[in-house]
Amino acid sequence: MSKVTKTTLKELYEIDEYLWLAETVKFLRKNRLKDLDLDNLIEELESLGKRDFNQIKSLLRQIIIHLLLLQYWREEYDRSHRNWKGEITAFRADLSDRLTTTLENKLNQNLASIYQTALKVVLQKTGLSQDTIPENCPYSFEQLLDDNWYPEV
Repeated sequence: MSKVTKTTLKELYEIDEYLWLAETVKFLRKNRLKDLDLDNLIEELESLGKRDFNQIKSLLRQIIIHLLLLQYWREEYDRSHRNWKGEITAFRADLSDRLTTTLENKLNQNLASIYQTALKVVLQKTGLSQDTIPENCPYSFEQLLDDNWYPEV
């Protein structure tokens, strides 16, 4: 596409988001800032931030789920503990790869909410009584991220 203007760039966003992105990158590289579709660019950048946070939030939730299974689901422990530890290791590695200081702070601030969702999943999955597992997260944020830490079973 050779002569993309601001108006056609806005239209392009509605038709072909991928091509819109490619053209936007070209404009940025050529310092054609006046030709940018700023409304959609801002929306896309905000969306990227939300996507990144949701990905790491999901990874932390999975770590918590598997730690709770490891610590509290006694009936399945012998059969599944190695699998749960393997999953925890993989989720921690994936989280570590994506974590920035800002995202880490935001995760830590949202730990209580993330734990509540993980708790619901574990209770539904296991059929354990609600009073079997703590209502508030029994793990520190540092423990959740520590590759070498597992709860006592």
